[in-house]
Amino acid sequence: MTVVSGYGECTVVDKLRKATSEDGVLTRIGQAIMLHRAGDREEARNRLTALWHEIGPQGDAFHRCALAHYMADTQDDPRDELDWDLRALEAAEGFVTERPDNAAPGASSVADGPGPRHPLVALRAFFPSLHLNIAADYAALDRPADAHAQLRRARASINALADGEYRQGLRDAIERLQLRIDGAAGRTA
Repeated sequence: MTVVSGYGECTVVDKLRKATSEDGVLTRIGQAIMLHRAGDREEARNRLTALWHEIGPQGDAFHRCALAHYMADTQDDPRDELDWDLRALEAAEGFVTERPDNAAPGASSVADGPGPRHPLVALRAFFPSLHLNIAADYAALDRPADAHAQLRRARASINALADGEYRQGLRDAIERLQLRIDGAAGRTA
């Protein structure tokens, strides 16, 4: 369940694709996303699954994060969707590190690991959406306390984003989900 619908869910992938035009993996992820948005969920899931196996557990962190993030949206079972969203978060958290103490101020940090090097800002830009989607997964599984915890993390991580439509769309989506969770809690109380 992409909860940022209409606010450029692909913004992060699109920006990175421009920065790494030779990156065929991101192109293939983008093609699968287009299939999914065109209504071919099963083919999108099949392509993403094949690409997941091709990348492997030691593959590029950004690739694994982006792929798992969008793979979650192709799932039929909310538990499977949560599993994929958690994989995406794990990939991002495993490679996002602080700028080394000896790096020059203003130096561009990159995520290390095999494969292409991606600016940390690209991985960090996923965090609000990842936490928001995980919150939605928990809400769908009737786990409001876990959903609230993820909403807090989404709000905290949104501050790393530049002002703009994507950031505002995430803020709006966070508030809508908060209201939905609170409304559901009020109906069952």
